[in-house]
Amino acid sequence: MSMNATPSSERFHIGFFGSMNSGKSSIVNAVTGQDLSVVSEVKGTTTDPVYKAMELLPAGPVVIIDTPGFDDEGALGGLRVQKTRKALNRTDLAVLVIDSAVGMTPKDEELISLFKEKGIDYLIVWNKTDIAGHEGNAGSEAGAGHGTETGARLTEGASPGSPGGSAGKLSGKPEGMPGGDKEKSREIRVSAKTGYNIHELKEMIAAFAARQEPKCRLVGDIIRPGDFVVLVVPIDKAAPKGRLILPQQQAIRDILDTGATAVVVKETELGDTLAKLGKKPDLVVTDSQVFDKVASIVPGDVPLTSFSILFARYRGGLDEAVRNAKALAALQEGDTILISEGCTHHRQCDDIGTVKLPRWIREFTKKDFNFRFTSGTEFPDDLSGVKLVVHCGGCMLNEREMAYRRKCAEDQNVPMTNYGVLIAYLRGILDRCIAVFNNDRVCL
Repeated sequence: MSMNATPSSERFHIGFFGSMNSGKSSIVNAVTGQDLSVVSEVKGTTTDPVYKAMELLPAGPVVIIDTPGFDDEGALGGLRVQKTRKALNRTDLAVLVIDSAVGMTPKDEELISLFKEKGIDYLIVWNKTDIAGHEGNAGSEAGAGHGTETGARLTEGASPGSPGGSAGKLSGKPEGMPGGDKEKSREIRVSAKTGYNIHELKEMIAAFAARQEPKCRLVGDIIRPGDFVVLVVPIDKAAPKGRLILPQQQAIRDILDTGATAVVVKETELGDTLAKLGKKPDLVVTDSQVFDKVASIVPGDVPLTSFSILFARYRGGLDEAVRNAKALAALQEGDTILISEGCTHHRQCDDIGTVKLPRWIREFTKKDFNFRFTSGTEFPDDLSGVKLVVHCGGCMLNEREMAYRRKCAEDQNVPMTNYGVLIAYLRGILDRCIAVFNNDRVCL
């Protein structure tokens, strides 16, 4: 991915769900205008969720997720369905694709229940209208005879080009928009084969994308134009060659967008850099791994935090992470601590997650714990036996995925904290490192 590209974690995630052979992959290809997914008459062609970051006009930067059929069967099919369920955890808008000739099935109804349970916006797309005979007749009842509460509710008397039924679209406006109706506004008839209403479907998707609540700034709301911000970036064996890691890139961009000045330095040159500035910086942001060294150099009256703590706030849940870090003191010898990262990377000999954190925790508590490790998408649904979850900042995960992981831990009464927050706690500087957020300008 180019450094200038929008990270996948910052993109609107659109998941396409449905039964086998409902035409999910065909709809994906029609909406994107690309052959992103393999299409076949053979059931079960899509065997794993396919993720594709792209620009989808007029929605903007998105991630398209094409999923296996939710009605897949057998041992292998069950694994595919489980993958589909996991894809829901990062989906901002779910597109349920239904074969118009078949109608809504119990599996479709189950998916709708899952969307509602997880609080996911969704659209219902009745595909294959050219086969079912509905193309150009938006006023007919799709799925009639299936007795489902969520069967297509079309605008009464709507027809192509008529008010409330533009080109066969339903009311055409998502919930909360003028003229929208909660159920009617989320359904549309299309044909991936003929292109019928594909443009209208894209417009509906874009309207849902536009409803996303504005998020917290990463760092821009705790600084002002003209401020000096020093970013401490260690360059060691774990640092990627020739580039900075994503949190560092995003922090620099947000600082520049604010009209402030970013000074990037290694911890070994921090002291000399502060002396040469001729003034105290307005904020220092450091990699959590060098918290102790940086805290000893930066004057106590200079605000200090870390990239990981910034992301704990940016992705939500900073207050909980601070409160839960203190749960470490109550753990007993032999308890299990899960250390989880949102990305996968080549682990070095002194890896932060698998080596440094366990060592620092043992040194601080003088206790020996059982450590478990996960990375990427493999966050466990079942946290039985886990007494504490320590999670990375989540820069590679979108906000919904991080929210799911926090909720998963909360529902099982397992405290979950953050790398930077816990390290600051271990170093005895946690209060100092979160003090920068304690004002009315900052969203928490």
